[in-house]
Amino acid sequence: MGIPTLLLPLLLTCGWTESLSLYASDGRSPRLALEKSLSWPSKDMQCQHMLKHLRNGARITVQMPPNIEGHWVSTSCEVRPGPEFITRSYRFYHNHTFQAHQFHYTDNHCTAPAYTLVIRGRLRLRQASWIIRGGTEADYQIHRIQAVCHTMATAKELNHRLERTCGGEKEPGPWEPNIMYELWSEEGGCDCSRGLNFAMHELQLLRVEKQYLHHNLDHLVEELFLGDIHTEPAQRMYYRPSSYQPALQNAKSHDQSCIACRIISRSDEFHPPILPPRADLTVGLHGQWVSQRCEVRPEVLFLTRHFIFHDNNNTWEGHYYHYSDPVCKHPTFSIYARGRYSRGVHSTRVMGGTEFVFKVNHMRVMPMDMATTSLLNVFNGNECGAQGSWQVGVEQDVTPTNGCVALGIRLPHTEYELFRMEQDAHGRYLLYNGQRPSDGSSPNRPEKRATSYQMPLVQCSASSQRPEVTLGHHADRPRKQSNGSWGGGHSSIVQAVALVVLNVLVMELCS
Repeated sequence: MGIPTLLLPLLLTCGWTESLSLYASDGRSPRLALEKSLSWPSKDMQCQHMLKHLRNGARITVQMPPNIEGHWVSTSCEVRPGPEFITRSYRFYHNHTFQAHQFHYTDNHCTAPAYTLVIRGRLRLRQASWIIRGGTEADYQIHRIQAVCHTMATAKELNHRLERTCGGEKEPGPWEPNIMYELWSEEGGCDCSRGLNFAMHELQLLRVEKQYLHHNLDHLVEELFLGDIHTEPAQRMYYRPSSYQPALQNAKSHDQSCIACRIISRSDEFHPPILPPRADLTVGLHGQWVSQRCEVRPEVLFLTRHFIFHDNNNTWEGHYYHYSDPVCKHPTFSIYARGRYSRGVHSTRVMGGTEFVFKVNHMRVMPMDMATTSLLNVFNGNECGAQGSWQVGVEQDVTPTNGCVALGIRLPHTEYELFRMEQDAHGRYLLYNGQRPSDGSSPNRPEKRATSYQMPLVQCSASSQRPEVTLGHHADRPRKQSNGSWGGGHSSIVQAVALVVLNVLVMELCS
Protein backbone atom coordinates (compact mmCIF):
# COMPACT_ATOMS: atom_id res chain seq x y z
CA MET A 1 0.00 0.00 0.00
CA GLY A 2 2.90 2.29 -0.69
CA ILE A 3 3.66 4.33 -3.80
CA PRO A 4 7.18 3.78 -5.20
CA THR A 5 8.60 6.92 -6.82
CA LEU A 6 11.32 7.37 -9.41
CA LEU A 7 10.57 11.03 -10.04
CA LEU A 8 11.16 12.84 -6.78
CA PRO A 9 14.90 12.09 -6.24
CA LEU A 10 15.57 13.87 -9.54
CA LEU A 11 13.48 16.83 -8.47
CA LEU A 12 15.39 17.15 -5.25
CA THR A 13 18.83 16.86 -6.86
CA CYS A 14 19.10 20.62 -7.12
CA GLY A 15 16.35 21.68 -4.75
CA TRP A 16 14.17 22.59 -7.71
CA THR A 17 10.92 21.64 -6.05
CA GLU A 18 11.59 23.84 -3.08
CA SER A 19 12.35 26.92 -5.14
CA LEU A 20 9.21 26.47 -7.25
CA SER A 21 6.90 25.06 -4.62
CA LEU A 22 4.81 28.21 -4.42
CA TYR A 23 4.27 28.48 -8.17
CA ALA A 24 0.85 27.83 -9.68
CA SER A 25 -0.10 28.31 -13.33
CA ASP A 26 -3.63 29.50 -12.59
CA GLY A 27 -2.77 31.88 -9.78
CA ARG A 28 -3.62 29.45 -6.99
CA SER A 29 -0.84 28.28 -4.72
CA PRO A 30 -0.27 24.52 -4.20
CA ARG A 31 -1.00 25.13 -0.51
CA LEU A 32 -4.44 26.49 -1.46
CA ALA A 33 -5.06 23.56 -3.80
CA LEU A 34 -4.05 21.22 -1.02
CA GLU A 35 -6.40 22.97 1.38
CA LYS A 36 -9.23 22.23 -1.02
CA SER A 37 -8.11 18.64 -1.44
CA LEU A 38 -8.26 18.14 2.32
CA SER A 39 -11.90 19.10 2.80
CA TRP A 40 -14.15 16.73 4.73
CA PRO A 41 -17.77 16.67 5.76
CA SER A 42 -18.27 18.15 9.21
CA LYS A 43 -18.46 14.72 10.86
CA ASP A 44 -14.87 14.02 9.78
CA MET A 45 -13.38 17.34 10.90
CA GLN A 46 -11.00 15.51 13.25
CA CYS A 47 -9.18 13.93 10.28
CA GLN A 48 -8.92 17.32 8.59
CA HIS A 49 -7.66 18.99 11.75
CA MET A 50 -4.94 16.38 12.30
CA LEU A 51 -3.50 16.63 8.79
CA LYS A 52 -3.64 20.44 8.83
CA HIS A 53 -1.78 20.36 12.14
CA LEU A 54 1.03 18.42 10.43
CA ARG A 55 1.16 20.81 7.47
CA ASN A 56 1.43 23.75 9.84
CA GLY A 57 4.63 22.27 11.23
CA ALA A 58 3.01 20.69 14.33
CA ARG A 59 5.00 23.25 16.38
CA ILE A 60 8.15 21.17 15.95
CA THR A 61 11.61 22.69 16.26
CA VAL A 62 14.52 20.97 14.53
CA GLN A 63 18.01 21.43 15.94
CA MET A 64 20.71 22.01 13.30
CA PRO A 65 23.31 20.89 14.15
CA PRO A 66 21.65 18.49 16.60
CA ASN A 67 22.70 18.35 20.24
CA ILE A 68 22.54 14.63 21.02
CA GLU A 69 24.31 14.71 24.36
CA GLY A 70 22.24 12.86 26.95
CA HIS A 71 20.30 9.65 27.51
CA TRP A 72 17.80 8.51 24.85
CA VAL A 73 15.39 5.58 25.11
CA SER A 74 12.78 3.70 23.07
CA THR A 75 9.14 4.59 23.60
CA SER A 76 7.82 1.07 22.96
CA CYS A 77 8.78 -2.42 21.85
CA GLU A 78 10.30 -1.93 18.41
CA VAL A 79 10.08 -4.41 15.55
CA ARG A 80 13.12 -4.59 13.30
CA PRO A 81 13.32 -6.49 10.00
CA GLY A 82 13.85 -10.16 10.53
CA PRO A 83 11.80 -9.84 12.66
CA GLU A 84 13.70 -8.76 15.76
CA PHE A 85 12.01 -7.35 18.86
CA ILE A 86 14.14 -4.74 20.57
CA THR A 87 14.32 -1.75 22.90
CA ARG A 88 17.19 0.74 22.91
CA SER A 89 18.94 2.85 25.52
CA TYR A 90 21.66 5.12 24.10
CA ARG A 91 23.92 7.54 25.96
CA PHE A 92 25.96 10.19 24.17
CA TYR A 93 28.63 12.04 26.15
CA HIS A 94 30.25 15.46 25.94
CA ASN A 95 33.59 13.97 24.82
CA HIS A 96 31.89 12.46 21.72
CA THR A 97 31.88 8.91 23.09
CA PHE A 98 28.72 6.83 23.35
CA GLN A 99 27.39 3.74 25.06
CA ALA A 100 24.46 1.93 23.45
CA HIS A 101 22.34 -0.83 24.95
CA GLN A 102 20.26 -2.93 22.58
CA PHE A 103 17.89 -5.21 24.47
CA HIS A 104 16.61 -8.16 22.40
CA TYR A 105 13.49 -10.19 23.19
CA THR A 106 11.74 -13.38 22.16
CA ASP A 107 8.28 -11.78 22.01
CA ASN A 108 6.61 -8.87 20.26
CA HIS A 109 5.73 -7.02 23.48
CA CYS A 110 9.29 -7.08 24.90
CA THR A 111 8.34 -8.97 28.05
CA ALA A 112 10.82 -11.87 27.66
CA PRO A 113 14.46 -10.66 27.42
CA ALA A 114 16.77 -12.86 25.36
CA TYR A 115 20.11 -11.02 25.26
CA THR A 116 21.61 -7.55 25.45
CA LEU A 117 24.33 -5.98 23.32
CA VAL A 118 26.48 -3.24 24.82
CA ILE A 119 28.27 -1.10 22.25
CA ARG A 120 30.87 1.53 23.12
CA GLY A 121 32.49 3.90 20.69
CA ARG A 122 32.95 7.43 19.40
CA LEU A 123 30.68 9.57 17.23
CA ARG A 124 31.49 12.70 15.23
CA LEU A 125 28.85 14.85 13.59
CA ARG A 126 29.75 15.95 10.09
CA GLN A 127 27.45 18.10 7.98
CA ALA A 128 23.84 18.47 7.00
CA SER A 129 22.83 15.54 4.84
CA TRP A 130 22.65 16.32 1.13
CA ILE A 131 20.54 13.19 0.61
CA ILE A 132 17.95 13.48 3.41
CA ARG A 133 16.95 17.10 4.00
CA GLY A 134 16.73 17.95 7.69
CA GLY A 135 19.13 15.17 8.68
CA THR A 136 22.74 15.34 9.82
CA GLU A 137 25.43 12.92 8.69
CA ALA A 138 27.87 11.45 11.18
CA ASP A 139 30.84 9.10 11.38
CA TYR A 140 31.26 6.57 14.15
CA GLN A 141 33.94 4.24 15.42
CA ILE A 142 33.21 1.23 17.61
CA HIS A 143 35.61 0.47 20.45
CA ARG A 144 33.96 -2.61 21.94
CA ILE A 145 30.90 -4.86 21.56
CA GLN A 146 29.80 -7.10 24.42
CA ALA A 147 26.86 -9.44 24.95
CA VAL A 148 24.94 -10.75 27.95
CA CYS A 149 22.44 -13.61 27.63
CA HIS A 150 19.41 -13.68 29.90
CA THR A 151 18.31 -17.31 29.53
CA MET A 152 20.09 -20.63 29.13
CA ALA A 153 18.25 -21.27 25.87
CA THR A 154 19.52 -18.01 24.38
CA ALA A 155 23.05 -18.68 25.63
CA LYS A 156 23.06 -22.04 23.83
CA GLU A 157 21.62 -20.54 20.65
CA LEU A 158 24.12 -17.68 20.48
CA ASN A 159 26.96 -20.02 21.36
CA HIS A 160 26.02 -22.20 18.38
CA ARG A 161 25.62 -19.24 15.99
CA LEU A 162 28.93 -17.68 16.97
CA GLU A 163 30.80 -21.00 16.71
CA ARG A 164 29.97 -20.98 12.99
CA THR A 165 31.16 -17.40 12.39
CA CYS A 166 34.02 -17.06 14.89
CA GLY A 167 35.26 -20.60 15.37
CA GLY A 168 38.20 -20.65 17.77
CA GLU A 169 38.16 -16.86 18.14
CA LYS A 170 35.03 -16.97 20.31
CA GLU A 171 35.58 -16.88 24.05
CA PRO A 172 36.20 -20.52 25.07
CA GLY A 173 33.62 -22.74 26.71
CA PRO A 174 29.82 -22.72 26.53
CA TRP A 175 28.15 -19.43 27.28
CA GLU A 176 26.20 -18.96 30.49
CA PRO A 177 23.42 -16.51 31.36
CA ASN A 178 24.17 -13.23 33.14
CA ILE A 179 27.85 -13.22 32.18
CA MET A 180 29.27 -10.56 29.87
CA TYR A 181 31.13 -11.86 26.82
CA GLU A 182 33.17 -9.89 24.33
CA LEU A 183 32.16 -10.03 20.67
CA TRP A 184 34.71 -7.56 19.37
CA SER A 185 37.20 -4.96 20.57
CA GLU A 186 39.56 -2.55 18.85
CA GLU A 187 42.49 -4.48 20.32
CA GLY A 188 41.93 -7.03 17.56
CA GLY A 189 40.51 -10.49 17.04
CA CYS A 190 37.56 -11.85 15.09
CA ASP A 191 34.42 -9.73 14.86
CA CYS A 192 31.90 -12.20 16.25
CA SER A 193 29.11 -9.62 16.01
CA ARG A 194 28.75 -10.50 12.32
CA GLY A 195 27.10 -13.73 13.40
CA LEU A 196 24.24 -11.59 14.74
CA ASN A 197 23.93 -9.44 11.56
CA PHE A 198 24.99 -6.55 13.78
CA ALA A 199 25.67 -3.05 12.48
CA MET A 200 25.50 0.44 13.98
CA HIS A 201 25.12 2.31 10.70
CA GLU A 202 22.00 3.92 12.20
CA LEU A 203 24.47 6.43 13.70
CA GLN A 204 25.34 7.72 10.22
CA LEU A 205 22.10 9.75 10.02
CA LEU A 206 20.58 11.79 12.87
CA ARG A 207 17.80 14.29 13.47
CA VAL A 208 16.66 15.91 16.74
CA GLU A 209 13.18 17.38 17.13
CA LYS A 210 11.70 19.37 20.01
CA GLN A 211 8.06 20.05 20.66
CA TYR A 212 5.85 21.19 23.50
CA LEU A 213 2.96 18.80 24.01
CA HIS A 214 -0.47 20.40 24.08
CA HIS A 215 1.27 23.81 23.69
CA ASN A 216 2.39 23.54 27.32
CA LEU A 217 5.87 24.95 27.98
CA ASP A 218 6.24 22.53 30.90
CA HIS A 219 5.84 19.51 28.63
CA LEU A 220 8.94 19.61 26.44
CA VAL A 221 9.60 16.40 24.51
CA GLU A 222 12.91 15.83 22.71
CA GLU A 223 13.14 13.10 20.10
CA LEU A 224 16.21 11.60 18.43
CA PHE A 225 15.76 9.95 15.05
CA LEU A 226 18.52 7.60 13.95
CA GLY A 227 19.00 6.01 10.53
CA ASP A 228 16.80 3.17 9.32
CA ILE A 229 17.75 -0.51 9.22
CA HIS A 230 17.84 -2.34 5.88
CA THR A 231 14.82 -4.57 5.42
CA GLU A 232 17.12 -7.45 4.41
CA PRO A 233 19.12 -8.39 7.54
CA ALA A 234 22.05 -9.67 5.45
CA GLN A 235 22.42 -6.18 3.90
CA ARG A 236 22.60 -4.24 7.19
CA MET A 237 26.34 -3.92 7.36
CA TYR A 238 26.52 -2.54 3.80
CA TYR A 239 23.61 -0.10 3.98
CA ARG A 240 23.81 3.66 4.48
CA PRO A 241 20.57 4.98 6.01
CA SER A 242 18.15 6.93 3.83
CA SER A 243 15.26 7.17 6.29
CA TYR A 244 14.69 6.87 10.05
CA GLN A 245 13.78 4.35 12.73
CA PRO A 246 11.12 5.08 15.36
CA ALA A 247 12.25 8.01 17.48
CA LEU A 248 14.05 7.71 20.80
CA GLN A 249 13.00 10.17 23.48
CA ASN A 250 15.24 12.02 25.88
CA ALA A 251 15.05 10.28 29.25
CA LYS A 252 14.93 13.68 31.03
CA SER A 253 12.32 15.27 28.77
CA HIS A 254 10.05 12.55 27.49
CA ASP A 255 6.29 12.29 27.22
CA GLN A 256 5.15 11.71 30.82
CA SER A 257 2.58 9.15 29.60
CA CYS A 258 5.41 6.99 28.23
CA ILE A 259 5.64 4.09 30.69
CA ALA A 260 8.20 2.26 28.53
CA CYS A 261 10.51 5.30 28.63
CA ARG A 262 10.72 5.18 32.41
CA ILE A 263 11.27 1.42 32.52
CA ILE A 264 13.98 1.42 29.85
CA SER A 265 15.81 4.43 31.30
CA ARG A 266 16.37 2.55 34.59
CA SER A 267 17.68 -0.65 32.96
CA ASP A 268 21.13 -2.04 32.21
CA GLU A 269 22.72 -5.13 30.68
CA PHE A 270 22.13 -7.25 33.79
CA HIS A 271 18.66 -5.84 34.44
CA PRO A 272 17.00 -5.60 31.01
CA PRO A 273 13.72 -3.71 30.73
CA ILE A 274 10.58 -5.84 30.93
CA LEU A 275 7.65 -3.96 29.47
CA PRO A 276 4.09 -4.45 30.77
CA PRO A 277 2.38 -7.42 29.12
CA ARG A 278 -0.42 -6.61 26.74
CA ALA A 279 -2.72 -8.62 24.50
CA ASP A 280 -2.45 -8.55 20.72
CA LEU A 281 -5.34 -6.54 19.32
CA THR A 282 -7.35 -7.97 16.45
CA VAL A 283 -6.62 -5.91 13.35
CA GLY A 284 -9.92 -4.44 12.24
CA LEU A 285 -9.53 -2.46 9.03
CA HIS A 286 -12.38 0.03 9.22
CA GLY A 287 -12.72 3.78 9.60
CA GLN A 288 -10.20 6.48 8.73
CA TRP A 289 -6.54 6.73 9.68
CA VAL A 290 -3.99 9.53 9.24
CA SER A 291 -0.28 10.13 9.76
CA GLN A 292 0.88 11.46 13.12
CA ARG A 293 3.92 13.26 11.72
CA CYS A 294 5.60 14.16 8.47
CA GLU A 295 6.96 10.80 7.38
CA VAL A 296 10.26 10.07 5.64
CA ARG A 297 10.78 7.31 3.08
CA PRO A 298 13.90 6.00 1.39
CA GLU A 299 14.60 7.69 -1.95
CA VAL A 300 14.14 11.16 -0.45
CA LEU A 301 10.39 11.15 0.02
CA PHE A 302 8.43 13.16 2.57
CA LEU A 303 4.72 12.49 2.86
CA THR A 304 1.58 12.21 4.93
CA ARG A 305 -1.02 9.46 4.48
CA HIS A 306 -4.74 9.12 4.94
CA PHE A 307 -6.40 5.69 4.59
CA ILE A 308 -10.11 4.86 4.55
CA PHE A 309 -11.22 1.24 4.97
CA HIS A 310 -14.74 0.06 4.11
CA ASP A 311 -15.08 -3.22 5.98
CA ASN A 312 -18.59 -3.82 4.65
CA ASN A 313 -17.20 -4.63 1.19
CA ASN A 314 -13.43 -4.91 1.82
CA THR A 315 -12.51 -1.85 -0.25
CA TRP A 316 -9.97 0.81 0.68
CA GLU A 317 -8.89 4.31 -0.36
CA GLY A 318 -5.48 5.85 0.14
CA HIS A 319 -4.42 9.50 -0.08
CA TYR A 320 -0.66 10.13 -0.29
CA TYR A 321 0.40 13.78 0.00
CA HIS A 322 4.05 14.24 -1.04
CA TYR A 323 6.27 17.18 -0.08
CA SER A 324 9.73 18.51 -0.84
CA ASP A 325 10.66 19.25 2.78
CA PRO A 326 10.98 17.27 6.04
CA VAL A 327 8.18 19.16 7.83
CA CYS A 328 5.67 18.67 4.98
CA LYS A 329 5.00 22.33 4.25
CA HIS A 330 5.74 22.45 0.51
CA PRO A 331 3.54 20.04 -1.49
CA THR A 332 4.86 18.50 -4.71
CA PHE A 333 2.16 16.03 -5.73
CA SER A 334 -0.65 13.92 -4.35
CA ILE A 335 -1.87 10.44 -5.23
CA TYR A 336 -5.29 8.97 -4.67
CA ALA A 337 -5.56 5.18 -4.95
CA ARG A 338 -8.31 2.71 -4.28
CA GLY A 339 -8.91 -1.00 -4.55
CA ARG A 340 -9.77 -4.09 -2.54
CA TYR A 341 -8.17 -6.06 0.29
CA SER A 342 -8.40 -9.63 1.50
CA ARG A 343 -9.45 -10.98 4.85
CA GLY A 344 -6.66 -10.87 7.42
CA VAL A 345 -4.66 -13.98 8.34
CA HIS A 346 -2.41 -14.25 11.42
CA SER A 347 1.23 -14.13 10.40
CA THR A 348 3.29 -17.24 11.12
CA ARG A 349 6.50 -15.30 10.54
CA VAL A 350 5.99 -12.09 12.52
CA MET A 351 4.55 -12.54 16.00
CA GLY A 352 1.56 -10.26 16.51
CA GLY A 353 1.25 -9.44 12.81
CA THR A 354 -1.70 -9.97 10.47
CA GLU A 355 -1.24 -10.54 6.75
CA PHE A 356 -3.39 -8.99 4.04
CA VAL A 357 -3.33 -8.81 0.26
CA PHE A 358 -4.10 -5.38 -1.21
CA LYS A 359 -5.02 -4.68 -4.80
CA VAL A 360 -4.89 -1.27 -6.46
CA ASN A 361 -7.07 -0.84 -9.54
CA HIS A 362 -7.74 2.91 -9.66
CA MET A 363 -5.44 5.90 -9.29
CA ARG A 364 -5.45 9.66 -9.70
CA VAL A 365 -2.46 12.01 -9.56
CA MET A 366 -2.31 15.77 -8.97
CA PRO A 367 0.98 17.70 -9.41
CA MET A 368 1.27 20.49 -6.87
CA ASP A 369 4.27 22.42 -8.18
CA MET A 370 5.70 23.40 -11.55
CA ALA A 371 8.73 21.12 -11.26
CA THR A 372 6.67 17.95 -10.89
CA THR A 373 4.28 19.13 -13.59
CA SER A 374 7.09 19.76 -16.08
CA LEU A 375 8.68 16.38 -15.48
CA LEU A 376 5.37 14.56 -15.84
CA ASN A 377 4.91 16.29 -19.17
CA VAL A 378 8.32 15.03 -20.38
CA PHE A 379 7.12 11.43 -20.58
CA ASN A 380 5.93 10.26 -23.99
CA GLY A 381 3.56 7.53 -25.06
CA ASN A 382 0.60 8.19 -22.79
CA GLU A 383 2.12 6.10 -20.01
CA CYS A 384 1.16 8.58 -17.32
CA GLY A 385 -2.10 10.22 -18.25
CA ALA A 386 -2.55 12.08 -21.50
CA GLN A 387 0.82 13.12 -22.92
CA GLY A 388 1.75 16.77 -22.23
CA SER A 389 -1.55 17.48 -20.49
CA TRP A 390 -0.43 17.96 -16.89
CA GLN A 391 -1.20 21.25 -15.09
CA VAL A 392 -0.40 22.44 -11.58
CA GLY A 393 -3.29 21.76 -9.21
CA VAL A 394 -5.28 19.74 -11.77
CA GLU A 395 -5.92 16.11 -10.91
CA GLN A 396 -5.79 13.49 -13.64
CA ASP A 397 -7.04 9.91 -13.71
CA VAL A 398 -4.17 7.60 -14.70
CA THR A 399 -6.20 4.40 -14.55
CA PRO A 400 -6.80 4.34 -18.35
CA THR A 401 -3.01 4.41 -18.90
CA ASN A 402 -2.47 1.57 -16.44
CA GLY A 403 -0.78 3.84 -13.93
CA CYS A 404 2.10 6.26 -14.24
CA VAL A 405 5.54 5.21 -15.44
CA ALA A 406 7.02 8.50 -14.19
CA LEU A 407 6.09 7.54 -10.63
CA GLY A 408 7.04 3.90 -11.04
CA ILE A 409 3.40 2.76 -10.71
CA ARG A 410 1.65 0.22 -12.91
CA LEU A 411 -1.98 -0.83 -12.61
CA PRO A 412 -3.44 -3.15 -11.63
CA HIS A 413 -1.05 -3.64 -8.73
CA THR A 414 -0.95 -6.17 -5.88
CA GLU A 415 0.92 -5.84 -2.57
CA TYR A 416 1.39 -8.38 0.21
CA GLU A 417 0.96 -6.43 3.42
CA LEU A 418 1.59 -6.86 7.15
CA PHE A 419 -0.46 -5.01 9.79
CA ARG A 420 -0.71 -4.73 13.54
CA MET A 421 -2.81 -2.58 15.83
CA GLU A 422 -2.17 -1.04 19.25
CA GLN A 423 -3.65 1.46 21.66
CA ASP A 424 -1.50 4.31 22.94
CA ALA A 425 -1.45 5.72 26.47
CA HIS A 426 -4.37 8.01 25.58
CA GLY A 427 -6.56 5.15 24.35
CA ARG A 428 -6.22 6.04 20.67
CA TYR A 429 -5.95 3.22 18.17
CA LEU A 430 -2.72 3.02 16.17
CA LEU A 431 -2.36 1.12 12.90
CA TYR A 432 1.03 -0.10 11.68
CA ASN A 433 1.55 -1.42 8.16
CA GLY A 434 4.63 -3.03 6.65
CA GLN A 435 7.91 -1.20 6.16
CA ARG A 436 8.69 -0.50 2.52
CA PRO A 437 11.63 -2.49 1.05
CA SER A 438 14.89 -0.58 1.41
CA ASP A 439 15.79 -1.20 -2.24
CA GLY A 440 12.80 0.87 -3.38
CA SER A 441 10.90 -2.10 -4.78
CA SER A 442 7.36 -3.17 -3.94
CA PRO A 443 6.20 -6.16 -1.82
CA ASN A 444 4.45 -7.60 -4.87
CA ARG A 445 5.22 -11.22 -4.02
CA PRO A 446 4.51 -13.16 -0.81
CA GLU A 447 8.21 -13.64 -0.09
CA LYS A 448 8.70 -9.85 -0.17
CA ARG A 449 6.13 -9.23 2.55
CA ALA A 450 7.49 -6.94 5.27
CA THR A 451 8.74 -8.25 8.63
CA SER A 452 8.75 -4.80 10.28
CA TYR A 453 6.56 -1.73 10.27
CA GLN A 454 6.30 1.91 9.20
CA MET A 455 5.39 4.80 11.44
CA PRO A 456 1.89 4.17 12.82
CA LEU A 457 -1.26 5.89 11.64
CA VAL A 458 -3.80 7.05 14.22
CA GLN A 459 -7.53 6.52 13.89
CA CYS A 460 -9.23 9.86 13.27
CA SER A 461 -12.74 8.55 12.59
CA ALA A 462 -14.43 5.24 13.25
CA SER A 463 -16.70 5.87 10.28
CA SER A 464 -15.75 5.32 6.67
CA GLN A 465 -19.12 6.39 5.26
CA ARG A 466 -18.86 9.58 3.24
CA PRO A 467 -19.75 10.91 -0.21
CA GLU A 468 -17.14 9.85 -2.75
CA VAL A 469 -16.79 13.41 -4.10
CA THR A 470 -15.34 14.64 -0.80
CA LEU A 471 -11.87 14.15 0.64
CA GLY A 472 -9.99 15.73 -2.18
CA HIS A 473 -12.20 14.82 -5.14
CA HIS A 474 -14.67 17.68 -5.41
CA ALA A 475 -16.78 18.45 -8.43
CA ASP A 476 -15.62 22.07 -8.35
CA ARG A 477 -11.92 21.20 -8.44
CA PRO A 478 -10.32 20.81 -11.88
CA ARG A 479 -9.81 17.21 -12.95
CA LYS A 480 -8.78 15.73 -16.28
CA GLN A 481 -9.80 12.32 -17.54
CA SER A 482 -6.99 10.63 -19.41
CA ASN A 483 -8.00 9.32 -22.82
CA GLY A 484 -4.62 7.80 -23.52
CA SER A 485 -4.35 4.12 -24.35
CA TRP A 486 -1.99 1.60 -22.77
CA GLY A 487 0.85 0.83 -25.12
CA GLY A 488 1.38 -2.72 -23.85
CA GLY A 489 4.28 -3.41 -26.21
CA HIS A 490 6.67 -0.71 -24.94
CA SER A 491 9.97 -2.11 -23.74
CA SER A 492 11.94 -1.16 -20.64
CA ILE A 493 14.41 0.58 -22.97
CA VAL A 494 11.84 3.32 -23.55
CA GLN A 495 11.54 3.86 -19.81
CA ALA A 496 15.32 3.96 -19.45
CA VAL A 497 15.58 6.58 -22.21
CA ALA A 498 12.88 8.63 -20.49
CA LEU A 499 14.84 8.57 -17.25
CA VAL A 500 17.99 9.68 -19.07
CA VAL A 501 16.03 12.60 -20.56
CA LEU A 502 14.83 13.50 -17.07
CA ASN A 503 18.38 13.49 -15.76
CA VAL A 504 19.57 15.70 -18.59
CA LEU A 505 16.65 18.09 -18.02
CA VAL A 506 17.36 18.36 -14.30
CA MET A 507 21.11 18.85 -14.91
CA GLU A 508 20.36 21.71 -17.29
CA LEU A 509 17.91 23.32 -14.89
CA CYS A 510 20.35 23.02 -12.00
CA SER A 511 23.20 24.62 -13.87
